[in-house]
Amino acid sequence: MVDDLSFTVEAGQVTGFLGPNGAGKTTTMRMIVGLAAPDRGSVTVDGRRYADFPVPLTEVGALLDAGAVHPGRTAYDHLRALAASNGLPRRRVGEVLARTGMDAVAGKRAGGFSLGMRQRLGIAATLLGDPRVLIFDEPVNGLDPEGIRWARELMRSLAAEGRAVLVSSHLMSEMAQTADRLVVVGRGRLIADTSVSELMRAAGEGSVQVRAGDPVTLALRLSTAGATVREGLESSLLVSGMTAEDIGKLAAYHGLALSELTPQRASLEDAFMALTKDSVEYQGVAA
Repeated sequence: MVDDLSFTVEAGQVTGFLGPNGAGKTTTMRMIVGLAAPDRGSVTVDGRRYADFPVPLTEVGALLDAGAVHPGRTAYDHLRALAASNGLPRRRVGEVLARTGMDAVAGKRAGGFSLGMRQRLGIAATLLGDPRVLIFDEPVNGLDPEGIRWARELMRSLAAEGRAVLVSSHLMSEMAQTADRLVVVGRGRLIADTSVSELMRAAGEGSVQVRAGDPVTLALRLSTAGATVREGLESSLLVSGMTAEDIGKLAAYHGLALSELTPQRASLEDAFMALTKDSVEYQGVAA
């Protein structure tokens, strides 16, 4: 379910689309390309609905299901049929096969492809119409580490060409390296629309790892001063609500020796988990 969700995907950027399972990501992507209809509101690309484009494939390319390929067709024949049905020149088939590294297997049947190869073929189909807007739902599923790196570089290069790129992924480390902006949803609603750096900064703001000769006394002094103190790993303290500089001054004032005073930088995964903790729904199956 999607509930009053509104955001913009800008040209020249990779926008990461994140959310827990069931948050409405795939439904939203399906609505963009007209495969699902909103009860109210609208989804537009450059002010027009997907169905209103004369040749939608030349405006919006979308990879929503890498398995949507006839297993008996070769990679080349699949793309050639798609090009012909959309009035696209046959030369585009060879171009996208080369760009996605599929030219060496162009004559092989899709039924024998691994998931990673089907993903590459799906990406090739997405690029076939040379669209300005690109949508990828979990594009790195099934890719090996080299393939994941290739996909990351492809997304970045497509954005550098001035295209608007919307990509969902459950791999937070990849989104941290790939996306310029993040749209985070939970239970169908918008939770955040921000840059990667800002989201991570906010999640890690004020958190400092501290090691002291007398951690019990230090924790008491910090709590009295208004900081929030949690027990960390290997007898360390995790302190929030006070800067590293102020922690150092307080420790010096009370004659407490410190062996570590390290501001913590949250990972994108940390930020995502903190942001969506109230939007995760767990479903059990009765035995």
